[in-house]
Amino acid sequence: MCTPVKPGSEVAEEVLHRHGRYRQVAPNLRVKQVVIGQGERRGRNAGCFNPEEAQRQKAHRDRVLAELEAELASLATFDPGKGHSKRQCQLRASERYGRYLSVGVDGKLFINRMAIQRVERLDRKLVVHSNDDTLPAEEMALGYKQLVEVERAWWMLKSGLRVRPVFHWRPHRIGAHVSLVMRSPLLRRILESRCRDTWRSIQAELQRIQLARLSTPHGEVWQVTEGTLEARNSLKQLGITPPPPVRDVVLRPSDTPERLSYRRVRT
Repeated sequence: MCTPVKPGSEVAEEVLHRHGRYRQVAPNLRVKQVVIGQGERRGRNAGCFNPEEAQRQKAHRDRVLAELEAELASLATFDPGKGHSKRQCQLRASERYGRYLSVGVDGKLFINRMAIQRVERLDRKLVVHSNDDTLPAEEMALGYKQLVEVERAWWMLKSGLRVRPVFHWRPHRIGAHVSLVMRSPLLRRILESRCRDTWRSIQAELQRIQLARLSTPHGEVWQVTEGTLEARNSLKQLGITPPPPVRDVVLRPSDTPERLSYRRVRT
């Protein structure tokens, strides 16, 4: 069972704020085990931390705070006799901005830096509970991560938006397109299992392998860029032969009249 973590909650105080070192169990997952209670009330918890997602949340929070600072600067000067304006009340009640706002002794709104620090300490952290004492904390975290991947795959399969747009007219081509889209979550999971990495990392490394066209006075050369070490290892683990360095060579026509067309040499 997984419990969401919120500032001031019992889970955040009892599990995540306890001293302990996180262990790296995956490229984007760190885990630490915390045991609370004794005897029958003993509970095993796995505190999980995703550094990549934490960076994404921090970047999102920085944009929100920049918007909030602009909003506060554009508001009129607060008048205690008139009270807060409608826009100030909307900011305080907003789910996007309200958590970072506080009211000073003079009645003006300001950004609470302490609230920001409390939220930062919980960036992309969650707690997984288990009553099985034989199950290591690493397996608890990885099992929950697989559950999230399965739920995301089911959501993709049930959503018609992932299948569109379909620019086909013949029924067999439409069926082939839908079949490929439905098999893509399975194929992605197979790639992650064989390469022991996330699909986002595998895709980023493989996209570095590109086909470049080099023009010279004598013709053109279509050359494949050299991939990184991670990309070559991924291809090796998948059993895919890397593409040849040179895919095509096109020689320009010679000056003789009998050769007026391009000569193409394939490798």
